[in-house]
Amino acid sequence: MLGQQFYHETMRKVVVAFGTIFNNINIVRVNNSGAVTQSMKVPLAYGPKQKFLTRLREDPNLNKKVALTLPRMGFEISGISYDPSRKLNSIQKVKKSNSSTEGKTLSSQYMPVPYNMDFELIVMAKSSDDALQIVEQILPFFQPDYTITLNDNSAMGSSRDVPIILSNVAYEDSYDGDFNDRRVLTYTLSFTSKFYLYGPVTDQKVIKRVQVDQYTDMPINAPKREQRYNVTPSPASADADDNFGFNETTSFFEDAKNYDEVTGTDTDDA
Repeated sequence: MLGQQFYHETMRKVVVAFGTIFNNINIVRVNNSGAVTQSMKVPLAYGPKQKFLTRLREDPNLNKKVALTLPRMGFEISGISYDPSRKLNSIQKVKKSNSSTEGKTLSSQYMPVPYNMDFELIVMAKSSDDALQIVEQILPFFQPDYTITLNDNSAMGSSRDVPIILSNVAYEDSYDGDFNDRRVLTYTLSFTSKFYLYGPVTDQKVIKRVQVDQYTDMPINAPKREQRYNVTPSPASADADDNFGFNETTSFFEDAKNYDEVTGTDTDDA
């Protein structure tokens, strides 16, 4: 069963959507008279906090031509876990009608599986005012969740609301070396996003006719057929996504013929 290749990019979309929420944070700096002296957009990157701290330690006095400037933000995945509280019926299927060159086909997929993805958003700044500006532009929107709509299953053309929950805010004021060296203020915001993972999609042609031959005995006794039951859609041109009924016909026989599935005709027993 495992080994069938499929990739809906669901987790990738969740990561991209999470980063997009925070990619337009701006701060301003003012002088003693209250006039704005500088305005800047806070850079955002994917990566762990340790990576940014290491770059700061390598150039604490900003002597290199290329240095890590503050303030900035970074985020990373901190964990993925199954969420049994949102479990759906595992045998139920979602179906979708598709158009193809050979007519319409029917795509089906089992119900998705609920998972939680944990994120950590790191806010780093060299002054308390810069850090507080950034944090204050984030916290009011999470009460404690912020919901986004995600096209998480493009194969079936479905969208789903994904809540992102703020669970904790941690604060750290650290110095590299003595008090004359560079100061780093760090806020770590912990989030949990609730999403679903989807399995493979199965495609099949639309069934337009069902035929059942009924016998009065088991095949070992070579019985004669007695009745044939046919079902077709009404109208016959109906597709999988149409509103249609059914035509039912019943035929009775007194011969010893059987239906040949290869030729589609009734033949005598060999």
